[in-house]
Amino acid sequence: MMYTNRPQRIVYSNILPEYTQKASKVFKKNGNIEHGFYEKESLRLQYELVKLQKWVIDNNKRVLVIFEGMDTAGKSSTIKEFNNYLNPREARAVALPKPNSKELGQWYFQRHLKQIPNAGEIVFFDRSWYNRAGIEQVFGFCTQAQHEHFYKQVNGLEEMLVDDGVLFFKFYLNISYETQANRIKDREENPLKSWKLSALDYKSHEAYPQYEILRDKMFELSGTAHAPWCELDANDKKRARLNAVRYLLSNIEYDGKDEDIIFGVDKKIVKLHHEGS
Repeated sequence: MMYTNRPQRIVYSNILPEYTQKASKVFKKNGNIEHGFYEKESLRLQYELVKLQKWVIDNNKRVLVIFEGMDTAGKSSTIKEFNNYLNPREARAVALPKPNSKELGQWYFQRHLKQIPNAGEIVFFDRSWYNRAGIEQVFGFCTQAQHEHFYKQVNGLEEMLVDDGVLFFKFYLNISYETQANRIKDREENPLKSWKLSALDYKSHEAYPQYEILRDKMFELSGTAHAPWCELDANDKKRARLNAVRYLLSNIEYDGKDEDIIFGVDKKIVKLHHEGS
């Protein structure tokens, strides 16, 4: 059976609620959005996500969403934004631990592919096979040859997934060096967040310039027409979350979509990386 998934596209809008409502009700003095505005807009999007899941289940669709990004960029909280009201039996988050000795002897993609969605299911990857494009390269967890071999295979793999009908999205949450430093400090000082800190976080912060180089290489080599990278400015986590949901919903033609809610994304927050961009 031949599938014809529509190529992902990006539609920018200047009539989003954050630009049509009174600025003082939307933005704080530091430029981030107000919590009250965020909660109201998030809830409107949650109703659409529930419609999407019903359509996915009723039509045996498969949705795979990958989240990558700088450490502390908010990958887990963005996944939570998507998952808030979804039926957990048909929507799950995957955060694989480091590979064990058996997995180290397998084809690199093998343990990830065990987690791809079944019919009627939505799966969110909190980091993915793109570990080999970034963190593994930074810390020497893979060889240079393995890193380059990854790029020889990844685009073909993703094209096969899309060709087989998987609705496949790749998000990258980007933050500045300063934002990352502030979030690490916040985790140090907040007992409720201290569990998120590890020695690797500090080392990753020191390696920020190297991550930037590898990020841009990843966009260039694996941002394709069939699987583009959607980059989100996540210096304001809440704005990033809203626009991630908007982007995904705008690129799936599910039943009952409210076009008065889903009609575009914020140009200040979202950028698409694909061949020719």
